[in-house]
Amino acid sequence: MRNFIIRRLLLAVPMLLGASALIFFVFALTPGDFIDGNINLTPERAAELKSLYGLDRPVLDRYLDWLGRLLTGDLGYSMQYQTPVGTLLNQYVWNSFLLAGTAMLLYWTLSLLAGVTAAVKPYSWYDRLVTLAVFAAMSFPVFFLCLLLIKWFAVDLRWLPVGGMISTGSEATGWPLVVEIAGHMVLPVLVLTALQAGSLTRYIRASMLESLSMDFVRTARAKGLKERTVVLKHALRNALLPIITLLGFELPGLFSGAIVTEKIFNWPGAGHIQIDTLAARDYPVLMGFTMALAALTILGNLIADIAYAAADPRIRLRRR
Repeated sequence: MRNFIIRRLLLAVPMLLGASALIFFVFALTPGDFIDGNINLTPERAAELKSLYGLDRPVLDRYLDWLGRLLTGDLGYSMQYQTPVGTLLNQYVWNSFLLAGTAMLLYWTLSLLAGVTAAVKPYSWYDRLVTLAVFAAMSFPVFFLCLLLIKWFAVDLRWLPVGGMISTGSEATGWPLVVEIAGHMVLPVLVLTALQAGSLTRYIRASMLESLSMDFVRTARAKGLKERTVVLKHALRNALLPIITLLGFELPGLFSGAIVTEKIFNWPGAGHIQIDTLAARDYPVLMGFTMALAALTILGNLIADIAYAAADPRIRLRRR
């Protein structure tokens, strides 16, 4: 297992180099940049700024310079915010992690409970009710669901705040601050949970139905094991194997944030600044953030492989 992890880490090096080249040249060859988008600049001032930021240099030279700084942990400099990209992402990405991590914990718990129980009682009234709720949640556009919940719970009932992370002018600290942030998280977490739980529940239900129809489950029942033991210890463990792949891709999703949801609820996360920097064509931020997501995607796949080995001993034996 250790050798497998080492091989995967070594393989990640050319993958990251390829991702860096693709990311840089896609943005570098896109017409226009932050300076071109500023109509208040004179041609002389625009040329001066491009020379200052190195935007007038050949593309290949700019890539090698960006890659060299990237290897030292320097993600670049934001022209819009006038701050290093690493500092900017560190300021906002943890807010996205808090929001997405809470939603992930909720929708994985709900999906496992709903998917497993629906598979144990297929085509029952409960299964049909879960299927109806799943498709209803998946059919709502994200912006419509966000606005609908804001109208119901924030405007009409006045139970929850409209958006933001804390109330305007708030000076709360300690537990009052935690409670205040939690209140602002309710609506965006509810939206993310509703949107993600639907498809995940369908995956888990389908995987459990396939697992419950296998011979080893019938053998376990024939041995006289309790139904709860058969479902949880035998069928569920086997059904989780294809689901682990989805879990591996959740890691970059935690840090990328939900762009539309964060924007509508004015949540100060990475998804929120993505829209602002894209509109301003602040490409250093977009390149640094996309590169960080590429690294997290590779890490997520490695974690998924390790989880596979933990769930299925046959995989560990094959990799030794």
